[in-house]
Amino acid sequence: MDARSDLQYNPYRIFLRSQWAKLRDDTPMTLDVEEIAALRSMYDRLDLKEVEEIYLPLSRLLSIHVAAMQQLYFAQRRFLGIVERKVPFIIGVAGSVAVGKSTTARVLQALLARWSPRPKVDLVTTDGFLHPNAVLEREGLMQKKGFPESYDLPALLAFLSDIKAGRRRVRAPLYSHLTYDIIPKQWTTVDRPDILIVEGVNVLQTGRLPRDGKAVPVVSDFFDFSVYIDADEPVLREWYVQRFLALRDTAFHDPRSYFHRYAPLSDEEATATAIAIWERTNLANLEDNILPTRPRATLILKKGADHVVETVALRRL
Repeated sequence: MDARSDLQYNPYRIFLRSQWAKLRDDTPMTLDVEEIAALRSMYDRLDLKEVEEIYLPLSRLLSIHVAAMQQLYFAQRRFLGIVERKVPFIIGVAGSVAVGKSTTARVLQALLARWSPRPKVDLVTTDGFLHPNAVLEREGLMQKKGFPESYDLPALLAFLSDIKAGRRRVRAPLYSHLTYDIIPKQWTTVDRPDILIVEGVNVLQTGRLPRDGKAVPVVSDFFDFSVYIDADEPVLREWYVQRFLALRDTAFHDPRSYFHRYAPLSDEEATATAIAIWERTNLANLEDNILPTRPRATLILKKGADHVVETVALRRL
């Protein structure tokens, strides 16, 4: 198949940054410079221009999707004779380690929460659904932390099912990036939000299809919209190394940190260690589990080496 045929059957519409920015139309800017700085991760990049040109058009698009989905929910419930109940709109945010998923998720939460009439927007990361380190150690999975098999998938699916069913006060486990483990007996409670953002590296995973045709639920079954944050592998590796060096100078100095042993490393030693971890764990996860899910996203934000989104791909309806 030639390049023209590939383009003809591309399921996505591709927008250059300048083209996408025009789709903001009259969507108002509701965040100031200080708020944007607070939403940015320490090793990420986000400024007023990025919000204006990338995230405000996305916010406008999401408002259209949320309104349309709500109308569909109401119409179907009337058709089925089901008592009205609140059904949250769920957005998945996926992508590699170090690509900036957390920043994107927080920006979307802040923007969406300021729509009129101020919807309730919650954010949950799938880190809380990782198996505890003791379990991963016992199962020989510590080197595969973040891979699909390292998550308590039944618990995550039960959580999303309860949210979509409109149940009250649904709990999700909490994760500490300092101790690199689940926090025992601590949870975050999600109580019937209008919109829920679910962020994680493998949220678009499908799993193996059954031969007998039985229903096998996956996390993305519960999504109404999904965003994949993309960047080339060498760029991701460089960002991971930069983040590792930044954490070596900050969080790793805390004696409670799981990575405290790396705090005394020189720049050269820390860089070599970060690259080894990247290649052993994160690159394998990216190639085998994360990148293959990219074509399942509703929208793909492709970043350049400076962390700025260069192109936007929107799946055709």
